[in-house]
Amino acid sequence: MTAVRFHLDSTLSPEAALAVLTDFGPARAEAWPTIDADHLTVHEQGETWAEVTEGTAAAWERARYEWDAERGRVDITTLDSKVFGPGGGWVFQVTPDEGGSRIDVELTRQPQTLQRKLLAALLPLVGPSSLRKSFAGPLQAR
Repeated sequence: MTAVRFHLDSTLSPEAALAVLTDFGPARAEAWPTIDADHLTVHEQGETWAEVTEGTAAAWERARYEWDAERGRVDITTLDSKVFGPGGGWVFQVTPDEGGSRIDVELTRQPQTLQRKLLAALLPLVGPSSLRKSFAGPLQAR
């Protein structure tokens, strides 16, 4: 299993950061640079969970989001992915920090094929900086 960990310091309150992470309305594709409207489908959604396919033609992922506002945590389980296949996911832990939030991010991948394993091996090298950049806008990183 490949794991990538990093954090962002955000100007958003913990509640606002969680709202950005768990808003699956039409504005999601506008807020997140790695999601386009043609590749955003909300399959099902409840009060503290959603099953969503999102991304672009080049890289999409179907995932189950589950969140706990009191704990400041969003767990995302990858059900399928064009690039890596099923397995792994994301964890976002949001905590108050100096007038905003600290957002700790962990990405895990469990690829099954050799090609996907080779791609996953590159994640620790290129993942943190590129992921930090793609999350910086929506999560208002400082």
